[in-house]
Amino acid sequence: MKLFVGNSNRQLAEAIAKYLEKPLGLATVRRFADQEIFVEIQENVRGEDCFVIQSTSYPANDHLMELLIMIDALRRSSAKRITAVLPYFGYARQDRKAGGRTPISAKLVANLITEAGADRVMTLDLHAGQIQGFFDIPTDNLFSVPLMARDIKEHQDLSNTMVVSPDVGGVVRARALAKRIDAQLAIVDKRRERPGESEVMNVIGDVRGRDCLLVDDIIDSGGTLCNAADALLAIGAKSVKAYITHGVLSGGAVSRIAASKLQELVISDSIQPTSAILNAPNIRVVTTANLLGEAIARTTTEQSVSSLFD
Repeated sequence: MKLFVGNSNRQLAEAIAKYLEKPLGLATVRRFADQEIFVEIQENVRGEDCFVIQSTSYPANDHLMELLIMIDALRRSSAKRITAVLPYFGYARQDRKAGGRTPISAKLVANLITEAGADRVMTLDLHAGQIQGFFDIPTDNLFSVPLMARDIKEHQDLSNTMVVSPDVGGVVRARALAKRIDAQLAIVDKRRERPGESEVMNVIGDVRGRDCLLVDDIIDSGGTLCNAADALLAIGAKSVKAYITHGVLSGGAVSRIAASKLQELVISDSIQPTSAILNAPNIRVVTTANLLGEAIARTTTEQSVSSLFD
């Protein structure tokens, strides 16, 4: 097994390598003067089982191209098998035609990764499960629910906890978490007028006097989450925390979260947290290194990955 990493999330890659007790592979990923990406694999990979760890987070296009070029370099270096490990799969929100003359960019990215030479893909909490079907190669979609459930049990009084989905689309994810911690489920019904903006309409479920946990896969601008927290508190919720897998947190999202009524936002390190995130008073980061590391170990030894979530 050999592990390689681009520039998107080296901290997570180092933590995965530490879990696996394997050094990161020697590779150079740099730019020419015109910002073209150049990759050089600096060790022998012939016949090796190679894993490329790279989130396609901001800047998404640069990190995606790094991933594709690194896969191509490994393929041309005669690697036996190449697995693209994407803790965060960018472009996943464009998974269908939402209107006339619009792309399905998630499918395009799946095609690019496959054509570059990847033999399989591993990712975490896809925005839409059907994206697995966009790939013509084996794809493992790992779940952060067990990780979140463990953290909640360590930091939360479960006797008064209610899990809340911030929209109808996230009900399956929220229900899975609620089942693991034996909690009740509520749903926030919202209407989105345009991208990046949302308006809370109604809360389905009795949250009065309850400690609410909002659960979702991606937080970007933070507007949906803050509106949901305000709505829950307005109808009598005792407190509101949030557990979100992918902390995109673009623009002024960190400031918005810091100034919000959210008691705490817990995100994973699938996207490398910025200094602003690390210094925010009510944002905490939990690592996915052990989960991803164990999945990689099972993949290379041909063991079951799905049994991780039983």
